[in-house]
Amino acid sequence: MTAQQTEAGHGSPIGAYPQRYRAAEARGVRLGRPLRLLGRVRHVDEELMARIGRGFGERDEPGARLADAIRMRAGEPGRVTMGQFRTALEQGIDAVPDAPEALRAFFAEVGATPAWVDWDLLDRGARVSRRLGQNAADVLTQLSLIGGYRFGGPPDLLVATGGLVGDSTRRRLGETQKWVVAISQPGSLRPGSEAWRLTVHVRAMHALVNSTFEPQWDSARWGLPINQSDQASTLMLFDGVLIVGARGLGVRISRAESRALMHLWKYVGWLMGVDADFLVDSEWERHRQAYHVLLAQADISEAGPQLAQAIVQAQRERRYPGWPRLLQGLRATWEKERLLSMLTTFLGPTSMRELGLPLRPPWAHLYIAALNTVRYRVVGRTRWGRRRLLAWGDSVSQRILDSHFLDETPEVSPLKP
Repeated sequence: MTAQQTEAGHGSPIGAYPQRYRAAEARGVRLGRPLRLLGRVRHVDEELMARIGRGFGERDEPGARLADAIRMRAGEPGRVTMGQFRTALEQGIDAVPDAPEALRAFFAEVGATPAWVDWDLLDRGARVSRRLGQNAADVLTQLSLIGGYRFGGPPDLLVATGGLVGDSTRRRLGETQKWVVAISQPGSLRPGSEAWRLTVHVRAMHALVNSTFEPQWDSARWGLPINQSDQASTLMLFDGVLIVGARGLGVRISRAESRALMHLWKYVGWLMGVDADFLVDSEWERHRQAYHVLLAQADISEAGPQLAQAIVQAQRERRYPGWPRLLQGLRATWEKERLLSMLTTFLGPTSMRELGLPLRPPWAHLYIAALNTVRYRVVGRTRWGRRRLLAWGDSVSQRILDSHFLDETPEVSPLKP
């Protein structure tokens, strides 16, 4: 187990659940109706609800010990420097002379690949992800990311850290795209690979954010800044919600493809320090968990509209490869209107109003679903068609990445103690 109950910020223990727990359950029931059907939920599992409630007060303990060691003052015994962390990440822990215990324990944790990992199944999951192309980017941005802003807690932390507001929005979106593209590459996530290093980097980054914000965070209200239940919820946005959203756009995803994609993100979740209770291979079980997570959430906070509107505005800050400079504004307007049209379909009028976003007719969803019907249900059933979908997915993913980074190097920001 990588998580345990901890002391909260403001000096109050998280023995009881935080105030956000089930604070807007009726709203969660309304928003979760599709998940209830998909997860075949006949009644609320109170044991699962209690597990989610406890998770709000649990952290990734190996990550927390590493973060505490990084934030020690120079000269203190056991201190980990950023140089030592980078060396261990890029070359292995044995490349760090006299490695501090917290650093050695952290890399022993992420290096102990579970016996349940099936590398062939991971590779198939990566291929499924690559074939989704633009659909994956659409679902993860609209239904997963912006859809997740409808609940208080994590969005408030993002605003506090400045992670997805102001001028940083475009780059942060690009960094997420960089990570997802890396995970989808052939042979991804083998220990030492780029995707593996990026995932471990993100885990350490989360631990540092937790360590930095926990003393002043309102944990009595929200739980720990980055906690097990919120991490599990985020994982659900990348696997179960991605599958449901892509199908909603007309993409054919078979049971075998669904299982492969779930397995891919199960291992990603393990690397990220998500507790084993929330790691699943079954799409059905994921939808069941996701429904209960919805019931445990608080209502929307002021941070949600701020973040959602920043992402819509960021479409004008991207650079669109292949379009002349004089037409960049026209393409930016197209992307903004396309985004709003798809959001209206995915989230519905009530959520759009809650996020302060204008409603649009569902024209984008209609043309995308028509294209995907041809791509995945006709062309994609042939061997040649599957190869073409992979090539298309790779090309689109690269263009999206380039559009977010402009002339910058497409990489994840360095850790800051």
